[in-house]
Amino acid sequence: MELLQRLKTETRPHHERTEGVVRLMDAHLTPAGYQRQLESFHGLYAPLEALLAAPLTALEPELDWEARWKTPLLEADLRAMGHDTASLARLPRASSLPALPGLAEALGCAYVLEGSTLGGQLLLRHLARHFGADARVGTFAFFRAYGAQVGPMWRAFGEALTRASARAASESFDAAVVQGARDTFDTFAAWLKREHDVPVRL
Repeated sequence: MELLQRLKTETRPHHERTEGVVRLMDAHLTPAGYQRQLESFHGLYAPLEALLAAPLTALEPELDWEARWKTPLLEADLRAMGHDTASLARLPRASSLPALPGLAEALGCAYVLEGSTLGGQLLLRHLARHFGADARVGTFAFFRAYGAQVGPMWRAFGEALTRASARAASESFDAAVVQGARDTFDTFAAWLKREHDVPVRL
């Protein structure tokens, strides 16, 4: 089975559990609720992308990973909602992250992040309709991400993943990619389910 298809099949339960704790399709979502969701994303993306940076250098310049980081986009959205450098630094950050000991696990993690960017196009359309011209939600920089290039960026990632798998030519490599993706989905689900009783002060 091709690795991308294997990832989709073997991570499905983990993916579905994660989708179940994302509240962005809620018909009653408020700007404040949307902001809290972005703050939660920031709390995971920031440390996770920092963790990914080193192992993914093995695929440079094949893929421009710096162009794929989402933390700057989340920060742009949150600044539009009133955050500044100091308040962004005070946001909670996940300390329990997936183990990414090598390139294979890092690619599994990247599969989740890149896949969420592709899937985020559905959320973008919903949020744009839901909030209309409400200036309190900013410009959806995080969900717009690659803009018209979202499809080509996903295909380029898939091709790089396939080439890395072919170079390794190892069942253990592919299995580690799948495990990295599973662990990343589970980390997202656990982080997004946590309770925030006290809102962050700006």
